[in-house]
Amino acid sequence: MMNSTAAAFVLAAILPATAFAECVEVTQGNVTVSAAWSRATIGTERPAVFYVTVRNDGSEERLMGIETPVADVPMLHETVVENGAARMSYVEQIVIAPIDAVSLEPGGYHGMLMDLQTELVEGTTFPVTLLFEKSGPVTIDTAVLPLRAREAACEEAL
Repeated sequence: MMNSTAAAFVLAAILPATAFAECVEVTQGNVTVSAAWSRATIGTERPAVFYVTVRNDGSEERLMGIETPVADVPMLHETVVENGAARMSYVEQIVIAPIDAVSLEPGGYHGMLMDLQTELVEGTTFPVTLLFEKSGPVTIDTAVLPLRAREAACEEAL
């Protein structure tokens, strides 16, 4: 019979490290950004993605863009389905209504990181600065998750 300490070690060994990840949260003004993540890349030839949740506790706010040292051309996109076909299109800004939240997530709004300067390696982090109209720049560490990740690691653990 295995004692509880040994069982805990076995459990820790088989669970992925991301199951214990903490959600990073940064607040500035009326805006809180949290659960920032991206997927690992194979090289730098293809663009990467950026996902995050933005909560607005004040009057209407606008996300005007993103910046990061890992990509020369970071931009905001939205996935749009027309006639049964999904396509991504550039958006100049994302409006966050008063006392509301917006998630940049697969299948919706997201950041595209074009012209990568470095490969995104699973288990690492990189900074992304979100540029808000009223709250100004807010920088958050972005977790690099596995290629097949579908949501933030801290949300998967909940």
